[in-house]
Amino acid sequence: MQPAQLEQERLEILRRYRRLIEVWHTRKTTRDRWMVRKAFRLAADAHKDMRRKSGEPFIFHPLEVATIAAGEIGLGRTSIISALLHDTVEDTELSLDDIQSMFGEEVARIIDGLTKIEGISSATVSAQSETLKKILLTLSDDVRVILVKLADRLHNMRTLEAMVREKQIKVASETKYIYAPLAYRLGLYSIKSELEDLSFRYSQPQVYHDIKEKLSAQAEERQAFFDEYRKPVEEALQKIGLHFTIECKTKAAYSIWQKMSANQMPFEEIYNVFHVNVIIDEDKEKEVLACWSAYSVITSIYTPNNKSLRDFISAPKANGYESIHITTMSKSGQWVDVQIRSRRMDEIAKKGYPAYLKYKTQDTAGAGLDEWLNKTRELLAESDEEAVNFIDDFTRNLFSDEIIVFTPKGDMINLPLNATVLDVAYAIHTDLGNHCIGANVNHRLRPVDYAVKSGDQVEIIKSRVQQPNEDWFKYVVTARAKTRIKLAIKNERKKFRGEGKKLLENYFKQLKLENSKTNINKLIADKKLNGPVDLYYYLAKGQIIFKDVKEVFNPSESAISWIRSFRFPFIKQKTLPDTRNLRNPSVEESKLPKINAADKTEEFSPLEYSVSKCCNPIPGDDVIGLLFPGEPIQIHKTECDTAIRLMSHYGKNIVKAKWMQKEGVTFLAGLKVQAVDKLGLLHQITHEITTEFGLNIRSFQLENVEGLVDINLMLYVNSSEKLNKLIQRLKKIKEVLKVSRFNKFD
Repeated sequence: MQPAQLEQERLEILRRYRRLIEVWHTRKTTRDRWMVRKAFRLAADAHKDMRRKSGEPFIFHPLEVATIAAGEIGLGRTSIISALLHDTVEDTELSLDDIQSMFGEEVARIIDGLTKIEGISSATVSAQSETLKKILLTLSDDVRVILVKLADRLHNMRTLEAMVREKQIKVASETKYIYAPLAYRLGLYSIKSELEDLSFRYSQPQVYHDIKEKLSAQAEERQAFFDEYRKPVEEALQKIGLHFTIECKTKAAYSIWQKMSANQMPFEEIYNVFHVNVIIDEDKEKEVLACWSAYSVITSIYTPNNKSLRDFISAPKANGYESIHITTMSKSGQWVDVQIRSRRMDEIAKKGYPAYLKYKTQDTAGAGLDEWLNKTRELLAESDEEAVNFIDDFTRNLFSDEIIVFTPKGDMINLPLNATVLDVAYAIHTDLGNHCIGANVNHRLRPVDYAVKSGDQVEIIKSRVQQPNEDWFKYVVTARAKTRIKLAIKNERKKFRGEGKKLLENYFKQLKLENSKTNINKLIADKKLNGPVDLYYYLAKGQIIFKDVKEVFNPSESAISWIRSFRFPFIKQKTLPDTRNLRNPSVEESKLPKINAADKTEEFSPLEYSVSKCCNPIPGDDVIGLLFPGEPIQIHKTECDTAIRLMSHYGKNIVKAKWMQKEGVTFLAGLKVQAVDKLGLLHQITHEITTEFGLNIRSFQLENVEGLVDINLMLYVNSSEKLNKLIQRLKKIKEVLKVSRFNKFD
């Protein structure tokens, strides 16, 4: 590299360092500045010969991560130093001991939590999931690990363009599945939205760019509408003496896509592609009254939709979020979403947990976030699950809609949507959950599986004779409840350890086998059990007998093994995910088009892949492949929820897949048509499908309700391009209101 280029890079590094200092708004004593400068120089020296995939100096990355941590999250000295040095232990000769001696134990602990786990490559363990589990476990010690990791992930997503396609999809899936929900739960809404949007950009690039182009094309029209909407509101708020800011916030492409998918609407029919923020500048003591005053003013100008009112000030979200949400009708007949909050509330909404800590001594709002962190720490400390199951359980509740229920004393409990009486009991206390037999919900007796609703008052009824059982897993949705049930059952089963152990020793003696850990593990794996506790329990209960043990070690001596078809209740698989999604039975294997994989020079034969039923991709759809030992390659749409979950755990199993179209091959696709009933409508629709497009119809379901018709069609098509053309043609039929594709069918 030329000296001029090196000098230019050196100046750019210094510019980025100065930018970091500028956005650092927490305490900055002389010692704080000196320690951060020391960390910067150490990182710059350690990474001096390293470059990123894009070709830029590697030090750009830790500098940008530190800048995000300081400026966008609001973290202080310790976190900034950790961000600057977060890759040194993994990628350079520096050790954790070196870091600790120079910067202290806190920095070393955070960096240790951020360091990836190496050497995990067995077929049944996911290095990705183990890394994620380790990071989450550090919540038990220091939430800053998660916050710095989110800053690291955000910068990686912003610079993902330099990566190959398979790597982009893997990182995007992992980000959407775990990091965006974590950012949401910690109140980092801006980071959550950007992470989702960037994940969307790389998983569905064409759809993403289409939405961004349409948003850009409407920008001037949107601004003109906002200016007209804002003017009377500003005048009215000024009259009552409020100080405020009114902003127009365009929604993220991913958020718009979610609405398009959920409602099966084109972009043009989504009314709320933006929302209006009214930020009130007022002291803490007066901010609630000021927000409701603003609400009164706005709803006196624009008619509100009372069903859409959400009061997150009286009942903040579990992540500390406070605001009033309303939807109003503009003078031009367009619905407008409005969010009203104070400046303090707005800072918490954008920066989440760090901003909440800033105001914690002054305010009790956000206590739900502390409660969530405390319960999460308990959950993490107790969990001994394999990483994949652990991550799935942990993320299940991160992003779900919330409800609020009340105890008999009026205490509020935040729970995910569809939570049951049993979830409420475990949220209050483990002992109450373990002995719960039902509850009085609004003074009416309800069973343990009753789904509570927001606003319910719940009084748990318990009995000492009640004990958790396997069926309870079907009655709960929270990870906390599932972990507590699992622990209670495990503790009960431990009582049978001695009896089961003696039986197994006797069986091994009869089979002339060594009573070794290797043989015990082989038996556990064959029976798909969670560990020795379950093994000894089933032995003691007679559900695993001598014949079953003999079959595992001497299979040739038995024609069949009945135990192989026995499915123990409630136990999760500990090996690979279920990959038994079969091909569409209507497709002859000999005629399947081939899939071209990026890491192989030859094309796969038709028998080597299966089209997954969870999303039913057809040629032309953007797809990826997942390859597991002994299984055909699973073909999924890139936006498929099942694929996103699997890719977040098994990133190394991704193979880039592309359809290689073969003439005469058709795949099953579903269309939903909504129309006004009229004589001859069915003839028009079937004529377009069969005569004009030459497609075969497998099934045709019609429901007529008061002159409106819902039609579900199952067609055989050979490409998404042809299906899209058919959709556009059907939309031109006068009576047709909407045509959309659905992917999940039996």
